[in-house]
Amino acid sequence: PNAAHIAVATLWTLGRLDCCITQNVDNLHQRAGLPDDAVIEVHGNATRARCLACGAAFSRDEVHAWLDDGVAVPACPACGGVVKPHTILFGEAMPPIAWAEAGHRARAADLFVVVGSSLVVYPAAYLPAHAKAAGARLAIVNLTPTPCDHAADVVVRARAGEALPALLDHLTQARLS
Repeated sequence: PNAAHIAVATLWTLGRLDCCITQNVDNLHQRAGLPDDAVIEVHGNATRARCLACGAAFSRDEVHAWLDDGVAVPACPACGGVVKPHTILFGEAMPPIAWAEAGHRARAADLFVVVGSSLVVYPAAYLPAHAKAAGARLAIVNLTPTPCDHAADVVVRARAGEALPALLDHLTQARLS
């Protein structure tokens, strides 16, 4: 995890963050300290696998053990279905539970902060508009312009690893004052 992931986890610990909706599949938010139930992974998680038939969950280590044993296509021990990484590929549907929760949280947000996203990958790129339409303030932290910049209340052109620790410092100082 980098300084941005750590700042996000710290904001959650301080009670300043409800959840983290992420398109990343790298598990870095959890490694930085966010609990699983505070992270909504709309593109899945590469550290996990699932059976396409029954939905059974497996760790990456379990799948690697099967592959190390020479299994070309891992099969679910429960039903025999194909086991694949718990990530989505272009053209695949978003995980329905995660997507529904992301939409609900976006519409319930007071402040929706987009960090390090070009906002061109749909349907996830709709989330800021859903939040804004429901009355949230919108902040975008990204190095390059996004299609949603015009709707944002605040746009910060900076690296996430610089901007989020600065935000955390500001909020911490404001809280101490």
